[in-house]
Amino acid sequence: MKKKILLIIAIFALAFLFGNGIAAIVDECVNVSFNENKLNTMNWGLSFQNEGSTPVGNSSAEELRQYNAFYVGNENDKKIYLTFDVGYENGNTEKILDALKKHNAPATFFVVGNFLETNPDLVKRMADEGHNVGNHSYHHYDMSTLTNEKFTKELTDVENKYKEITGKDLVKLYRPPQGKYSKESLSMANDSGYKTIFWSLAYVDWYDDKQPAKEEAFKKLLGRIHPGAIVLLHSTSRTNGDILDELLTKWEEMGYSFGNLSDLE
Repeated sequence: MKKKILLIIAIFALAFLFGNGIAAIVDECVNVSFNENKLNTMNWGLSFQNEGSTPVGNSSAEELRQYNAFYVGNENDKKIYLTFDVGYENGNTEKILDALKKHNAPATFFVVGNFLETNPDLVKRMADEGHNVGNHSYHHYDMSTLTNEKFTKELTDVENKYKEITGKDLVKLYRPPQGKYSKESLSMANDSGYKTIFWSLAYVDWYDDKQPAKEEAFKKLLGRIHPGAIVLLHSTSRTNGDILDELLTKWEEMGYSFGNLSDLE
């Protein structure tokens, strides 16, 4: 807070010397969500040591559990936790829901405000078919840079919109946008009653104009699967929509079943 006050005083001094051009930015500085913890922001990342084994995250499962956060489930249980990050709709979500229904596989869809506003029918279908709808923040900000007040508002705005659409309470599962987090933001999510969910398996599936081939997708998603895997996929991916039925079948043939993220402890 002291640094913020000194910054504002310095800007006013510059404005006095050089005119209103600099003064025009004062209001933005006063209202910005100033958070010194931005310097502590980390990007979630994984290192795969051996195929079929749990990768190493840049925070350990034990460290994350202190904040009710997870990137992997029980490493001795051949369960897969399916998750989809949902930013917008481009025609693939229904195919994904169809495949999940065929396999009776629960998933968690981490949604943002835009998707809630523009696709209420899909949100209702997710809920009606027994899937979790989780919180990906309303505006997809870097949540590790926000003050406690704005962090909380990003979550509660999603909760309120979801309840308006479905009449149900949102499950308290949260995924940090872009995988950006800090110890402080993990604490804020935990204080709001949320489990923070990272992932232990993902692949580059989010570029509309550079969708991976089926062979490339299977190489990553079959070769790197492991007990307790939390799998991150994007609902916008045409490849995911096309292969999900076959992918789930192949995982089942490998002896895996599909778990509910809400059961993680």
